[in-house]
Amino acid sequence: MAEGLTSTSSGLHAPLPGPYGRAYRTRGRTVVELHGEVDIAAAKPIGAYLDVVTAVRGHHVVVDLTHVAFFDCSGLALLCRARRRIAENGGRMWVVCDRPAILRVFRAGAVLEVFRTLPTLDDALAAEDW
Repeated sequence: MAEGLTSTSSGLHAPLPGPYGRAYRTRGRTVVELHGEVDIAAAKPIGAYLDVVTAVRGHHVVVDLTHVAFFDCSGLALLCRARRRIAENGGRMWVVCDRPAILRVFRAGAVLEVFRTLPTLDDALAAEDW
């Protein structure tokens, strides 16, 4: 587990490190709101954080990419790992994204259908299926 990160049965944990965003609980879900550039330089701290978030059994997670300016295959790899870990632990994951450039990365990685992306955070918090 990464230094400074903790996991509890309720799924509450430390905030995202540095400038990479913030996380909070709402409506029974953890929202991981990423900011700035999600690339190879950000992969290690974001990945360590997502490992903590995804270790909680039955955890429902929303990854919000609304505030992401750049997203590459490193970010896609992080989300694929997070989705797999969440599914293995009986949880669900939603991705909030309406940015064409980021959605192209999902399409290029042939995972657009694997990740059901929703255009708004409200849509993801209201979603029951998946």
